[in-house]
Amino acid sequence: MRLPHLALAVLMVPVMAAMVIAGGRTVKGGDSVIAVDQIDPGADVAVGEGADTVPEEPATSAIPAPEPPGPAFHSRAIDPEIVAPPSLPAEGLERVEPRAPLSKLALAVPPKPKMPDDWNGTKLFQPMAPSAGLIEAKGYSVAVSGIDIVRQDETCDTDGKTWPCGARARSAFRAFLRGRAVVCTVPPEGGRDVIAAECRIGKQDVGQWLVENGWARAARGGPYVEAGNMARTAKKGIFGVAPNLSGMPAMPAETSPAPQAPSSILEDVDGDLTPTDPPAPAR
Repeated sequence: MRLPHLALAVLMVPVMAAMVIAGGRTVKGGDSVIAVDQIDPGADVAVGEGADTVPEEPATSAIPAPEPPGPAFHSRAIDPEIVAPPSLPAEGLERVEPRAPLSKLALAVPPKPKMPDDWNGTKLFQPMAPSAGLIEAKGYSVAVSGIDIVRQDETCDTDGKTWPCGARARSAFRAFLRGRAVVCTVPPEGGRDVIAAECRIGKQDVGQWLVENGWARAARGGPYVEAGNMARTAKKGIFGVAPNLSGMPAMPAETSPAPQAPSSILEDVDGDLTPTDPPAPAR
């Protein structure tokens, strides 16, 4: 059986060579065989046509011809520099009223901003009084509004007698405070500048107390003018007479200076160190 097969293979070699020379090719791929015959360029050219005529594509071309656009594909020329206005009716546009709110919540307004402590003021603990009507505490320097502060070095002249009414007013104001917390309408943080503000201790107005007791003058056009007039009429505080200091005890007499302590409690006697008597206590 091998000899016939060998003879058949020898006979097939010249046949295949002849097919290649003739221009035929066989392409084998996958399970199918596609045969592409040699195209004769002169067979499809009509007699009398020029050499520039493009021959038609063969029927075996796999590229489909493009279809013409349908009625949905329309284009128009647009000038980018010209904006066409929209088509409007002949009567034009009419403005209508806005719709009503969906609920009452839409009509709510935001709450008003609140001042420190809801406008009740800031508490100043352990206040100090440099003068009557001037308070220093917690980094604040507050001048009670509505009054004219009596300076601590101010003097008053009553019946030809001069007396330190400023120091007396400061002492009276300190006795009124007694270290109690003062509430003043000041911002949350203090500063170096003096702030004029209303102050109170509990329900007592500090400015009202100072003016009605005569330890401060009512500011012109302020809320304490009437109280100031009553204090001046009653000669209270700085409007009164000089305090009587006759009942005060006299100044104590000067005492002799204390004896000077020795440099050492041991005394050198003939080369021996003996303790000395301590000095008598001063009286």
